[in-house]
Amino acid sequence: MQPTTSKPVTQSGGKNNQVFAFALITSLFFLWGFAHNLDPILIPHLKKSFTLSTVQATLVDSAVFAAYFIMAIPAGFIMKKYGYKAGIIIGLLTFAFGSFLFVPAANTQSYTFFLIALFIIACGLATLETAANPYATALGDPETGTFRLNFSQSFNGLAAFLAPIVGAHVIFTKGYTDKELHAMTATARQFALAAEASSVKLPYMVLGCVLIVIAIAFAFTKLPKIQNTEEHPTSESIFHAFKHKHLSWGVAAQFFYVGAQVSVFSLFILYAEKSANLTETTAAYYLGGCGLAFLVGRFLGTIIMRFVPPQTLLAIYAAVNILLCTLAIFLSGMITVYIVIGICFFMSIMFPTIFALGIKGLGGDTEFGSSLIIMSIVGGAIVPRFFGIISDATGNIQNGYIVPLVCFIVIAIFGLSGYKIVKSKDVETSFDPGNLG
Repeated sequence: MQPTTSKPVTQSGGKNNQVFAFALITSLFFLWGFAHNLDPILIPHLKKSFTLSTVQATLVDSAVFAAYFIMAIPAGFIMKKYGYKAGIIIGLLTFAFGSFLFVPAANTQSYTFFLIALFIIACGLATLETAANPYATALGDPETGTFRLNFSQSFNGLAAFLAPIVGAHVIFTKGYTDKELHAMTATARQFALAAEASSVKLPYMVLGCVLIVIAIAFAFTKLPKIQNTEEHPTSESIFHAFKHKHLSWGVAAQFFYVGAQVSVFSLFILYAEKSANLTETTAAYYLGGCGLAFLVGRFLGTIIMRFVPPQTLLAIYAAVNILLCTLAIFLSGMITVYIVIGICFFMSIMFPTIFALGIKGLGGDTEFGSSLIIMSIVGGAIVPRFFGIISDATGNIQNGYIVPLVCFIVIAIFGLSGYKIVKSKDVETSFDPGNLG
């Protein structure tokens, strides 16, 4: 029996309600972007506080992105049964709970506790992303779905710019150099490291409170319903989604993209300290520059997509990053910092573009396809580990850039051919969530 396709429709409220709903949804992109972009500050901070190796420090990313793999499908079922609004509120409250756990984690001086708190935060983020990405795409005219998603994702870029700057001011305020720590007595060093670990409490407490307020705002806001028409019900099985070849390619491309992005952002400070001899705090400010490049690239890419097919732009950007990663390995000095900022610029459009291309034409499999692509974010837990392994094994973190280089090769292939929809008797493709060219 052939599956029927689905077409999103909006109900309840008029144009103004739809605009307000889109604004609320877009705020979520900023919030999870802010949380993710505090992680590159946390990694060197916790690495020093708990005297970790590079590989051990990347467990921060492993804890965060493993949650995406675990929560994506349950989040999809929550949305299917209770609706997007319930899923968003559950995601926000879970996100807030994990943020509040940073207080006991800092008080107990336990790296494992920090990882548990980050895992819970990421469970909330996975739920939010599973809901917000397809909701932003479907909330309005299908012909402008890709534009809306890239616009909302641009606020993720704004968070990438602001979070490192805020984190540097708040988290690194009690920082000590390795030389200062070695000069201390064992007791003094213990107190100094404890003070460093405690500096994370304030930003996460504030973040948790903001999330509670936003969850309350969602609870009292009547959101337009995005649902499937009776003539086009959703698919009953997640396994049917695998029949779409371009979705499988999209899942693979997103896996490697997130792995590349996390490797570049999360290990930037450690990279800049080695390649350009920057201090931790100075490197954190340049990380803000990476976020700014990401933000500008996202807005500019959204405009360019009006004239260039998204898949073509994706392939071009991936090719440029292959070159830049090669330079990041072999060059040294401040030029390497600017090269990585360039990589961030050309990464900017990749997540929403891969997502939109991956779910294009899925029909009744759209919700499950969204969950599968969100699951692929687990690449952020796995790929940076290889970056760390290569860095530790060779004694040079610059060599780790071979990992994102390989990732961008996969993304380029997706942009060149993997995005193409292959029609078959078992798959109908009448539903287009966005005009992707």
